[in-house]
Amino acid sequence: MNLEASSENLYNNADSFAMAFDAAWKDCDLGNNKDIKIDEKIEIAFEKIKNHPFLISNPIQSKNVALFRIKLLGLA
Repeated sequence: MNLEASSENLYNNADSFAMAFDAAWKDCDLGNNKDIKIDEKIEIAFEKIKNHPFLISNPIQSKNVALFRIKLLGLA
């Protein structure tokens, strides 16, 4: 997933971040790999969306959103 090449608009808010995180997570196919710890999986996904404005300005909140999405959607 190339964030810059994405046709989606990026906003500095949790909703925009959640959509980008979900796409990055799916792109990495991280849910099926049980050998990698959840924090490592999140960092791999974050690397794909490292230029997202919400991740840059709110790294702690971004991790909380990521953990919530993983739990909510059963991604782990």
